[in-house]
Amino acid sequence: MIELYHCADARSFRPLWALEEMRLPYGLHLLPFPPRVREPAYLDVNPLGTIPLLVDGATRMSESAAMLEYLAVRHGPSDLAVASDDADYGAWLNWLHFGEATLTFPQTLVLRYRMLEPPERRLPQAADDYAQWFHSRLRHVERALDGRDWLVGDRFTMADISIGYALLLAKSLKIDNGFPPATAAYWERLKARDGFARAKAAQKGELAV
Repeated sequence: MIELYHCADARSFRPLWALEEMRLPYGLHLLPFPPRVREPAYLDVNPLGTIPLLVDGATRMSESAAMLEYLAVRHGPSDLAVASDDADYGAWLNWLHFGEATLTFPQTLVLRYRMLEPPERRLPQAADDYAQWFHSRLRHVERALDGRDWLVGDRFTMADISIGYALLLAKSLKIDNGFPPATAAYWERLKARDGFARAKAAQKGELAV
């Protein structure tokens, strides 16, 4: 069985959401954030001390966007993947990584310099600058959604989970002010999905078996 180590609304929400969309069986290990500080024994499981960690037999993964591709391909076939011979394949891969490398990256610096550092080490100006960076990159999502409900393939895919998590994190960090209109409507569609609701319930221990 797939095992996922998870902190509520952390990057691990991406694979958790994907597991629920695919209705795959899995074991969920809920940890306090950040686990390397608040649950040091986790370092015996993942020496990096980072979240997520996905274990599937001999496979061990620590990158949330890569987990989305892995689950869709290894545990497919799934409409959440885009085939390599599809015209949208490159765009699909690009959005998978854009969600993490381009959107979530500046958000983690907001989290660090606004919330995680001790008060004397916090840098409000740096946090504000990186929040603005996030919003400037979000314009690319807005352009891509012009006239469409989902990013690629005329359907919901793992690319939408990758980008959708960045929108969720923006909400958590309270830097979601000013989502442009197409992105705001997209966020409402994402939240309305059963897989999203089930993932939210799972991380609260409320998901019915």
